[in-house]
Amino acid sequence: MYAPRVNPSLCSPKQAARIGRTVAPLLAASSTSPCQAYSHGVGVRCTAVFVNQITSPASTQRCFSTTPANRLRDFFPAKETAQIRTTPPAWPHHGYTRAEMLAVVPGHRKPETFGDKFAWYLMRTSRWCMDTVTGMSKEQKSDKKKPTTAVKAERPLTEEQWFVRFIFLESIAGVPGMVAGMLRHLRSLRALKRDNGWIETLLEESYNERMHLLTFMKMCEPGWFMKFIILGAQGVYFNAMFLAYLINPKICHRFVGYLEEEAVHTYTRAIHEIDQGYLPKWTDPKFEVPDIAVTYWMMPEGHRSMKDLILYIRADEAGHRGVNHTLGNLDQKEDPNPFVSQYKDGQKLSPMTNPKGWEREEVL
Repeated sequence: MYAPRVNPSLCSPKQAARIGRTVAPLLAASSTSPCQAYSHGVGVRCTAVFVNQITSPASTQRCFSTTPANRLRDFFPAKETAQIRTTPPAWPHHGYTRAEMLAVVPGHRKPETFGDKFAWYLMRTSRWCMDTVTGMSKEQKSDKKKPTTAVKAERPLTEEQWFVRFIFLESIAGVPGMVAGMLRHLRSLRALKRDNGWIETLLEESYNERMHLLTFMKMCEPGWFMKFIILGAQGVYFNAMFLAYLINPKICHRFVGYLEEEAVHTYTRAIHEIDQGYLPKWTDPKFEVPDIAVTYWMMPEGHRSMKDLILYIRADEAGHRGVNHTLGNLDQKEDPNPFVSQYKDGQKLSPMTNPKGWEREEVL
């Protein structure tokens, strides 16, 4: 493909790069060999994270992205300043071994109390709504009798459909930790007493979910429809979680535990379809994960594929699953956070290894 060049003496390097990115797709559109893949899924347009030629999808698919090809952009480019070189993560990731990530499996905590059942059925309703809005067909759905463990379906999802689900899921998953941490912080100030380690864990969870979203945003650009859905969902979810956490935080943590079960299931199915060869764009040797992911998870050389990225994210979700199911079993006002506590026998809890969480008597 012909790459346009701009005389740097006529403008700044940043302006030159911007003009070059704008003109390149216009020249590509006039050529006979396509160099840009358009995503006609529900509300996202995939950016050029792989450079092999790809044919356009059928025109019968719904397209909710109105962004022209020549306006694809980096959503949050690094802003250069005269003094600052880089801004590291506020909560550096603690990292995983390969064995730890591969050991993660889908799991389900059977609802027992009325609060558990309420949280579970609310989660199932939310899942149905997401499937409906994102256009998932009946053949693409897994076994309804095993909603959080079955990973096989009659027809796989496309890469574009997966990005839709990832972005929508992560835009929602980052809300509960922030709401809970904020409310516990304010209560600690009002009561003039410590929170016993809950606030930090909840805020870090929210931060981690946001990093998942930012990573996917580096690979896809939502259209106006997707942005509208996210805006509406966040508005409803934030306010509902705010009120619910004031009334019954136990049910809220149980609901988030079930939400994380769905997340682990979602990423496990994506890994399964990658292994089965259903997602060739993600297994292309030229595919590259964003630098933000490499830096945050400290991904080693040779392990920076899309599958590796999803393994890291799935391990994060498994940890959140175990944390919230455990916190939902504790006394919300008095019990310390077992995941940051030092035990007398030296043990350290690993929430990603326990899908159902720990009961109160097991950790206290």
